[in-house]
Amino acid sequence: MEAAIACTTSSALSPLVRGAPSSATRRSFLKGSARNEVSRGAFFGESSGLDAGHRPLRTTPNRRSLTVRAAGNTFGTAFRVTTFGESHGGGVGCVVDGCPPRLPLTEKDLQVDLDRRRPGQSRITTPRKETDTCRILSGTAEGVTLGTPIAVLVPNQDQRGGDYSEIAVAYRPSHADATYDFKYGVRAIQGGGRSSARETIGRVAAGAIAKKLLALHSGTDVLAFVSQVHNVDLPEDAIDLDTVSLDQVEANIVRCPDAAIAERMIDAIDAVRVKGDSCGGVVTCVARNVPRGLGSPVFDKLEAELARALMSLPATKGFEIGSGFSGTRMLGSEHNDEFYVAPDGAIRTRTNRSGGIQGGISNGENIVVRVAFKPTSTITRSQRTVTREGVETELKARGRHDPCVVPRAVPMVEAMVALVLADQLLQHVAQCDLLPADALAPAAGAAGVTGDNQRQATVVEQSAMYSEQ
Repeated sequence: MEAAIACTTSSALSPLVRGAPSSATRRSFLKGSARNEVSRGAFFGESSGLDAGHRPLRTTPNRRSLTVRAAGNTFGTAFRVTTFGESHGGGVGCVVDGCPPRLPLTEKDLQVDLDRRRPGQSRITTPRKETDTCRILSGTAEGVTLGTPIAVLVPNQDQRGGDYSEIAVAYRPSHADATYDFKYGVRAIQGGGRSSARETIGRVAAGAIAKKLLALHSGTDVLAFVSQVHNVDLPEDAIDLDTVSLDQVEANIVRCPDAAIAERMIDAIDAVRVKGDSCGGVVTCVARNVPRGLGSPVFDKLEAELARALMSLPATKGFEIGSGFSGTRMLGSEHNDEFYVAPDGAIRTRTNRSGGIQGGISNGENIVVRVAFKPTSTITRSQRTVTREGVETELKARGRHDPCVVPRAVPMVEAMVALVLADQLLQHVAQCDLLPADALAPAAGAAGVTGDNQRQATVVEQSAMYSEQ
């Protein structure tokens, strides 16, 4: 989606930068008439477009207006996912483009993770009652993908718009109400619209497709679990990341694989829930059997892509990989992952403080990340805030909300990790697996002679090897 932005003077920008929801300014800013257009050079301050007072000069009607990509609803490069829908709209879902053809896929494959994400699972989640039953609208036939866009829809059923009458005029502290108003000048009040965690249904559905692709291609397994709730932590050495299973994670309502710690976490959530308050926590995710070579230096490093993906989830406030921040307290001699040759001849590392990624590229070890989630913003305790008109007031929110988001965030974290890995896998295959790995090996000894005295292929012969027969 693209939006054309045009204005007459720089002063028209300042109210929007400040976030003041001035309708008059907004109309002037977005009008887009010929006399209001500003060239790209004038907008970005090129000398030909500014006068001495740093104001855009008047431009002629045939000058090009500035075009800005301002969507933010699509993720990925080769495996692209677009999510759509609002919390209280007709439904939510996704469109997945770039999925390879002939991947076995049915709605049952998606429903497993959607059921893990859905509301109303237990007393420590939101009581909103949704079945979150998905429908695949396109992109498959006879149980396999076609290589065309896959559209998935999940209808909304249990909306209660009246629960949000108070926030129609007052902003919830630490919620997206105010910033959506500042940016767009309008917002979906019921349920928070796109800022609601209900948007993640599309991510989880797409992530289920990515998981199946990764498993079939390379046996990659992506599994997350809750490792902290409020001040209750799961010790790092309590779980073996090589063997922890989905059954262990799903054995309790908080999704912590240690039963004793899980009970303490549930008690911590109950303690804040009955007071109308909320708490945060941490989700740990491990990806096993990840192919080597995923990730591209320098700006598309694998950990950078994972951080971007996971920090796009609602309520996220922190990201760590491998040793994370604790690694700053170690010496290089303590932190380095020493290499060794495994019995099967594979090059491995004795430790995994790098978290499975070195130099921005996966090294074949487990990828281990941790994501911090803040306490849920919407609580039923009275809080000080302001109205849209800037009048100070108090707000006691209603509605149905999770007292702690991390139990339901587990499949969301898995989905985003899987989406990154699937996207990077397709890019890696396209770039690095097209040509024979040893076709351009340098000759040993004399020019044109290999180590076993065989002549090195000429350029013409190499070209013939790559051509389609």
